[in-house]
Amino acid sequence: MATKTQTESSENPNGDSTEERCPIEEVALIVPETDDPTMPVMTFRAWFLGLTSCTLLIFLNTFFTFRTQPLTISAILMQIAVLPIGKFMARILPNKEFQVLGWRFSLNPGPFNIKEHVIITIFANCGVSFGGGDAYSIGAITVMKAYYKQSLNFLCGLLIVLTTQILGYGWAGMLRRYLVDPVEMWWPSNLAQVSLFRALHEKESKSKGLTRMQFFLIALAASFAYYTLPGYLFPILTFFSWVCWAWPHSITAQQIGSGYHGLGIGAFTLDWAGISAYHGSPLVTPWTSILNVGIGFVMFIYIIVPLCYWKFDTFDARKFPIFSNQLFTSSGHKYDTTKILTPQYDLNIPAYNSYGKLYLSPLFALSIGSGFARFTSTLTHVALFHGSAILEQSRSAMKNMKLDVHARLMKSYKQVPQWWFYVLLLGSIGLSLLMSFVWKDEVQLQWWGMLFAFALAWIVTLPIGVIQATTNQQPGYDIIAQFMIGYVLPGKPIANLLFKIYGRISTIHALSFLSDLKLGHYMKIPPRCMYTAQLVGTLVSGVVNLGVAWWMLESIENICDVESLHPDSQWTCPKYRVTFDASVIWGLIGPRRLFGPGGMYRNLVWLFLVGAVLPVPVWALSKVFPEKKWIPLINIPVISYGFAGMPPATPTNIASWLITGMIFNYFVFRYHKRWWQKYNYVLSAALDAGTAFMGVLLFFALQNNDINLKWWGTHVDHCPLATCPTAPGIAVEGCPVFK
Repeated sequence: MATKTQTESSENPNGDSTEERCPIEEVALIVPETDDPTMPVMTFRAWFLGLTSCTLLIFLNTFFTFRTQPLTISAILMQIAVLPIGKFMARILPNKEFQVLGWRFSLNPGPFNIKEHVIITIFANCGVSFGGGDAYSIGAITVMKAYYKQSLNFLCGLLIVLTTQILGYGWAGMLRRYLVDPVEMWWPSNLAQVSLFRALHEKESKSKGLTRMQFFLIALAASFAYYTLPGYLFPILTFFSWVCWAWPHSITAQQIGSGYHGLGIGAFTLDWAGISAYHGSPLVTPWTSILNVGIGFVMFIYIIVPLCYWKFDTFDARKFPIFSNQLFTSSGHKYDTTKILTPQYDLNIPAYNSYGKLYLSPLFALSIGSGFARFTSTLTHVALFHGSAILEQSRSAMKNMKLDVHARLMKSYKQVPQWWFYVLLLGSIGLSLLMSFVWKDEVQLQWWGMLFAFALAWIVTLPIGVIQATTNQQPGYDIIAQFMIGYVLPGKPIANLLFKIYGRISTIHALSFLSDLKLGHYMKIPPRCMYTAQLVGTLVSGVVNLGVAWWMLESIENICDVESLHPDSQWTCPKYRVTFDASVIWGLIGPRRLFGPGGMYRNLVWLFLVGAVLPVPVWALSKVFPEKKWIPLINIPVISYGFAGMPPATPTNIASWLITGMIFNYFVFRYHKRWWQKYNYVLSAALDAGTAFMGVLLFFALQNNDINLKWWGTHVDHCPLATCPTAPGIAVEGCPVFK
């Protein structure tokens, strides 16, 4: 039996402590401080189950993403499902050794172990929509083929998918020393994964209460059974808007109380999918981050938006619904983008001038403005609070940096040479530039635009990574990327989409890869095994992703064309309709007409400056009063994240997320720490898994066969007047007209 190694604090010859337990309390409580370097990792079982999981997940996620009700299947399903399969293979496979191309391996090197399980999950993560499987570049390809009717070349599409993902992998490799190795970069979301792995594999000593595995199975069963209510039988539990029932004829009351189309005051959700839909699981988010998000949310939803709507009528706000992601005309009706397009999908300027300007709902417009502030505040915050540490690490001071137990244990494995990542990065950049020359008419983005996108991604990946690695929140800058290229290349919607992919989405992929690298760090997976699994998983998922999407776009007649499809068709592509609309707003009409001189929303541009300045007084106060440890915890980018993603996120989603996070990561953590240590992250994983399993079952067994219930409890919200305008003279169907 291989011996495990465990590290205690040790001293260098000068007597200074050079290694210690992780100072992050949550990590010290959850992550094991032992390792068995002799455990086999890249076994036949790991390869077989990893590639199978990756392929199956990317196929299903790509298939579902085109449907009217898209469904994302997370890697946690495979994380649970492969455990009995792996143990079954360990029992039946022969232990005979084979040799292929000089590589000796056994089909069965022994019991199925935790490191094999982790590497299979790394493969599976490549098949999940957020992690880089259902590549966001598929959105651009779908818009090009289904909406703009372009005859795109398959090889060009494959290059778009693979280069954006591998570009992100290249960024991740270059930023490992800043976002994986330092103790302070602890990636909170990984602790749920670590806790689940330990629950599935470790035998616990007998003690009072349930073991983590027993607790997980009970919570999984309860979550699985309960989701039949909000998922099928009683969907109103997703948005319980009792204010609308109390005042069924009041527009103002429904605007205030609607959980789906209003400010959601008094509304709540009893649906875990609704709680974790947009900010992830609140159980794995640190309390300081939850508090910062809560401050921003209260300021925005309960102070700023009501003042702008009812007091000042900002941006003609009362002509439109208070909360909507639709585009509007000056008369409060939905904006028909087909009326301002040429047959080549360029802007028809005379038609645009005749039809009128485009307007946004007040909350949507202010949410875009908050994105401006969030972008600059992220850069300023990281420069002020983490800049010196980043510079220190850049000067190779890491050789002398303090190591925690996990970093010391990982030193026993061969590291991945930096040039391996440089090859991937330079290769993807070269292929992207080649594509901009060979298919310049299709992609519209010239070589200098590609370089601009690469530079943007390089600048922002590190500061955003610092925020995510410490707070579990990822400030987005999708709007900024499209804003920038929209100014430089107006009237080029495809160029706008591709610039967003290379300038923003490659960052999402990079951060996902970095999160997985930290998971490997916690679970003591050899770095070269991580490199291999991530790279192979990325290539496989990219090819399958495009192949499935291409097949569907070519074989399903009128896919994504709502006007031409049968009324009951499931192939309406709402997710990609949003992508198309964004290409119209930022690429076709362009930010100059909306945010430039004379534009309705020109004053929102000042929020760039506001965001850049706001972190400065916080930083200054932290220096003036260093004994006040709470001052550095004020995080302006995370505060601004309190109103990020709305719409499509609703105030009820965020409020329920905040309340749940406060219960578990403040009250339970503070007053029942032993329970929190043992069960908190296991509960998060069980809620995710049970909801996902039942979601898949309901879809295949009932919803996919159009077996649906129709009664009072299946109608979400019951606030029909919440979408009505309140300005005098604005007539909208189903709404009273004010005089």
